[in-house]
Amino acid sequence: MINRRKAVIIGAGFVGASAAYALMLKSIFSEIVLIDANKAKAEGEAMDISHGLPYAHPMDIHAGTYDECADAYVIIVTAGAAQKPGETRLDLIKKNSAIMKSIVGEIKKTTFEGIMLIVANPVDVLTHVALKESGYPENRVFGSGTVLDTARFKYELSRHLSVDARNVHGIIIGEHGDSELPVWSITNIAGIPINDFCAIRGHRNHEEGMRKIYESVRDSAYHIIERKGATYYGVATAICRICEVIVKDEHTMLPVSVELHGQYGLEGLCLSIPSIVGQNGVEQVFELTLNYEEKQKLLESGKTLKAIIDTL
Repeated sequence: MINRRKAVIIGAGFVGASAAYALMLKSIFSEIVLIDANKAKAEGEAMDISHGLPYAHPMDIHAGTYDECADAYVIIVTAGAAQKPGETRLDLIKKNSAIMKSIVGEIKKTTFEGIMLIVANPVDVLTHVALKESGYPENRVFGSGTVLDTARFKYELSRHLSVDARNVHGIIIGEHGDSELPVWSITNIAGIPINDFCAIRGHRNHEEGMRKIYESVRDSAYHIIERKGATYYGVATAICRICEVIVKDEHTMLPVSVELHGQYGLEGLCLSIPSIVGQNGVEQVFELTLNYEEKQKLLESGKTLKAIIDTL
C-alpha cells in the first residue's frame, strides 16, 4: 500500500541532500528516506537535516535501504556522476545510464507502486532509460525536465524588466541542456505580450535582449559549476515544487520530461514538454502551438537526444 506522506531520495549528494532539506522546510511529507551507496553519508545528511526539525515540522528523516521503496509515494532519483567543469550534461550519459539501470533494478525488487521522479542528468535521456528498464506506466515515471530552467527564465526576465517574477509567464522546453529553447511566442507579463511590456519598460532592442536572457538561462549551470563546483539549491527548489504539485493534486502545468509519441513530430524519446501533473503523476501532455522557428528548434533538440538514445 502506498504511503502518500513518504518520499525516498536515492542519492545523498549535493542535490539529494538539498532536496531533502527543502522538502523538510515545506513539510510536504511526514517521512523522508535517504538512500546512498555511501550509507554513512546518507546517515550524516539525515542527522544534520533532522536537527532542524524542532524549528520546522514534526517528521521522520532517516537513512535507509531499497526495501523502503515498497510503500513510498514518490521516489526521487538524484544519484549519478557529477557534472564536471567543461563537461556537458550529455557527456554524462554512459556513466549515468548504467547507474540508472542499477537503481531501477533494485526498485523493481520491491512492490513499489508510486511515482518515480528522475532528476539525475542528462535527465531526458535517463528518464527514457528509467521508463524502459522499469516497465512502469508512463504517468508514473517522468523527469524534472526544464522546471528549473523555466524558473531561471522567469528570474532573468524579472530582473531585466524590474517586475515580480510571479508576474512572468513563460516556459523553456526541449532538452534540459544546451539545445533547450524558450517559447517566446507565448511569453507574457501578467497577460501583456513580452515585446509590448518591454517597450512599456523602455526596452526596445528586443532581439538582443532575448538573446542575452536565453544564453544566460542556457549557460546558468556552467557558470555556477565554474564558480562553486555544482548546482543544487535551484534544482532542490524545483524538486520541492514538483512534489508539492503531486501531493496536493494541484493539476499544475509543468515542463517535465515525458515520453513522446508523435507530439511535435517526435517519438521514442523523452523531452521537457508542458504537462499537467497531479496526484497520479503526468495526467496529460500538451502540444503547444509553436511558431515555425520554435518548432524547428524543438525538432533539432529532439534529434540531438534521439541520436544519443539510439547508441544505448
